[in-house]
Amino acid sequence: MSDALMIDADRDALLVIDLQNDFCSGGALAVSGAEEVVPIIERLMPRFGRVVLTQDWHCPDHHSFASAHQARAPFETVTLYYGEQTLWPDHCVQGTPGAAFHAGLTTDRAELVIRKGFHRGVDSYSAFYENDRATPTGLAGYLRERGISRLFLCGLATDFCVSYSALDARRLGFEVTVLLEACRAIDLAGSLQAALTQMREAGVVLAEGSI
Repeated sequence: MSDALMIDADRDALLVIDLQNDFCSGGALAVSGAEEVVPIIERLMPRFGRVVLTQDWHCPDHHSFASAHQARAPFETVTLYYGEQTLWPDHCVQGTPGAAFHAGLTTDRAELVIRKGFHRGVDSYSAFYENDRATPTGLAGYLRERGISRLFLCGLATDFCVSYSALDARRLGFEVTVLLEACRAIDLAGSLQAALTQMREAGVVLAEGSI
């Protein structure tokens, strides 16, 4: 990690996004190269005094699943009450092996696990807000009460849950760095480049190269 990204234990936290079985090889919504980030994140976690994990935690008939919409297929879009929603294969269903963290992730390093997407009618990409942009997860208050002002993000997927979390963190006033080597993307119809552009414009630091 470069000098510009040196960690301050008093004000920094590592936010590990959705490193779950269903997003890894053989999972219902596998992200290419997902397993490659596990050893990188394992090296990162001991360097932070504060580590937070997020976990997709959907009910079986979640409205973001294509199976919940007649004659709809995964990766099509629909309009729900909060706006456009990409439809996904059933994934990260509460209590299933697919929703569990990757076995290579040392979860006992985390002081908090944020479960998101458990309300049936609204998806939740961000670690901070559900996709209605109004329902908070409580993470911002948790971090502020502990004096955290700078966040380092990694995990899955760069262009959805990582970028949504990074953008919300910036809107909430946190300094944000996304560690791209420790992320992997879905890249659905150009979504990766769009997400990178949005993050840069919002003032998110995109750290490339070895960490």
